[in-house]
Amino acid sequence: MPLPERTYTRSEKAQRAKLLFQGAKRCAGDISRIEKQIERIDQAAEDRARRESQAHARLLDTAKQDLAAARVAERCASGTEKATARQQRKDAEKRLRAVERARH
Repeated sequence: MPLPERTYTRSEKAQRAKLLFQGAKRCAGDISRIEKQIERIDQAAEDRARRESQAHARLLDTAKQDLAAARVAERCASGTEKATARQQRKDAEKRLRAVERARH
């Protein structure tokens, strides 16, 4: 499931609802000022959603790289290092699952 196209803050949601209500009351009049304010709010929400999506993609890539490195380290470990490497791999798997779940 993809991230939303827009991420509104609580105050933006309230301001947008207020503006939509004002626009509905003035449906026969000039509402260009209200439409411009709504457009600014929508643009800020789209930018925020885009940045969050990019940040999530970076975290996901880092988590996958960490897991791959932990798997290689576990395969190369011997004797007493094996248990430590196994725990590091399990921790990396947990981190990857957490990042994947955060997207939904």
